[in-house]
Amino acid sequence: MTRLGTGTRLGTGIGWRPEIADAVERMPGIDWVEAVAENICPGHLPASLLRLRERGVTVVPHGVSLGLGGADRPDEGRLTALAERAEALGSPLVTEHIAFVRAGGPPTASAPLEAGHLLPVPRTRDSLDVLCENVRIAQRALPVPLAVENIAALLAWPGEEMTEGQFLYDLADRTGVRLLIDVANLHTNHVNRGEDPAEALADLPLEAIAYVHVAGGFERDGVWHDSHAHPVPRPVLDILTDLTSRVTPPGVLLERDENFPEPAELERELASIRAAVTEGTRTRTAPRTAGTTTSGGGTTTSGGGTAIVGGRTAPVAGRTAPVAAGTAPVVGGTATVAAGATTAGGGSTPAGERAVAAVPDTTRRRLALAQTALLSALVAGTPAPEGFDRARIGVQARALAAKRADVVAKVAPDLPLILGGGYRAAFMAYAQGHPMRGGYRRDALDFAEQVLLDGPPMADRARRELRGWWLDRSGPAPRPRSWWARMGRSLIRR
Repeated sequence: MTRLGTGTRLGTGIGWRPEIADAVERMPGIDWVEAVAENICPGHLPASLLRLRERGVTVVPHGVSLGLGGADRPDEGRLTALAERAEALGSPLVTEHIAFVRAGGPPTASAPLEAGHLLPVPRTRDSLDVLCENVRIAQRALPVPLAVENIAALLAWPGEEMTEGQFLYDLADRTGVRLLIDVANLHTNHVNRGEDPAEALADLPLEAIAYVHVAGGFERDGVWHDSHAHPVPRPVLDILTDLTSRVTPPGVLLERDENFPEPAELERELASIRAAVTEGTRTRTAPRTAGTTTSGGGTTTSGGGTAIVGGRTAPVAGRTAPVAAGTAPVVGGTATVAAGATTAGGGSTPAGERAVAAVPDTTRRRLALAQTALLSALVAGTPAPEGFDRARIGVQARALAAKRADVVAKVAPDLPLILGGGYRAAFMAYAQGHPMRGGYRRDALDFAEQVLLDGPPMADRARRELRGWWLDRSGPAPRPRSWWARMGRSLIRR
C-alpha cells in the first residue's frame, strides 16, 4: 500500500459521490477522489471507484462518524471499519474530523444522544488533552496515516483558551497527526465567529498539511452555512490563495454533497481552484537569506530552530528531538520513539507522538458533561447551557434538524414520495422532540412511526402506504401491547 510521505503529491481532486460518479470518471485532470467512508462497503466497492483505481486514481476514505473530539475513547468497531476501507481502497491515508458527534451515556448518567452531524469541540486544555489521546488511539488502530479536519461552526464555546490555529498547532505537535485544512470552514468561522483566516493560517504548522478542502455555502441572516451545496465563493478561493502563498499543499479537493450542477459547472469550479492555487504559488515569498524564509508574517528557519508564528515562538520543521530507542519520521524531522514501537500507519506508536500519561477519567467526565449539556439543548430542547449564545443555539438546532431531514430523505427516499410536500414540515416538527437514537435508518423508522401515531392529517392512501412501508422495515419483533393499542386508536381516529 502506498504511504503518504513528505514527498507524496495528490494533486487536484473531487469528492466522489454516487450522484456524480459517471461525471467524475469523465472529468479531465482528476488526480484523486475522496469517498465518505461510512457509505462504502469494503466487500462491495462501487464499480466506479474500482474503475478509477484501475486508472491509477487515488481514493481516500473520509470518515464522518468517529467523533474524535468526543469525551469517550474512539469506538473499536468504527476504527476497524475505517481501517478496512483504507485497506480495500489501497489508500495512502484516511481522514476524519476534529468534532464530537454524540454525547451522554453512563459517564453523565443520562441517555445517549446523537447529533447526526459534526459539532465543534471547546478549544480548552481539557478538550485538547482528550482529543490528543483519542487521536493516538486511532493512529495505532489504522494501517495508514491519519489526517484530521478543522470543522465549520455556527456557535462558539464560552471560556475558550486557544485560537483555532494554536489548537491545531498543539494537536499536530503533540501527536504527529497530519492536518486536513478546509478553507471553506475557515471562511465559515470568519463570518460566524469573527475569526481571521489569515491569523489561523499563520499559526498552523503548514508542514503538517496532508491536503486541503474547498467547498461552497450560503449566508442567511448574518450566519454562514457550510452547505456543500452551492458554488465556491470568492472569499473561500482567496483563503486558498493565501494558504498556497505560504506552502504548497500535497492536494486540493472540491467538495459537493447536494444540488449537483452539470459536469461543466463542476469543471469550471475545479479550474477556479487551480487558478487560485497558481496565484498563491506565484506570489509566494522567495527566501531572503540562506536558510531563512518568511511565512505568514513571521520568520522561520528552514534548517531547524524556532519560528515566530502568530506572535509566539514555536518549533518548526527541521528540528531534531532526542532519540531514546530508535527514530520515526515526522514532517521534516525526527521524533522520539519508545523501544519496540512502530511508525504511524503500521500500528503501535504513531510518528511524532510524545509519550504522555493517560487522560484522567475526571477530565473526560468534565468534557462529557459539557458536551452533553450542549447537545441536549440542540436536539432535545433543553435550556441552553450558561455562556452560549441562545440565538445561535437555535440556528444550530434548526440546521441539525434540516440535516437530519435531508439524510433521512436519502436513506429512505420513499418517505418524501409518500408524504409529498408535507415531508419536510412533518420531519422538522418530529425532530424538535425526538433526538436520534440509532443512526439515520432507525431515525427514518421512528419518524414514520411518529407520523402514524400523532402526525398531521393525511390522505387515506398515503397513510396506507406509510403504514405498509413501516411494517415492511420495522423487523419481526412484536411491539408491546400498549403500543398496538395506541396505534389502533390512532388509526381509528384518522
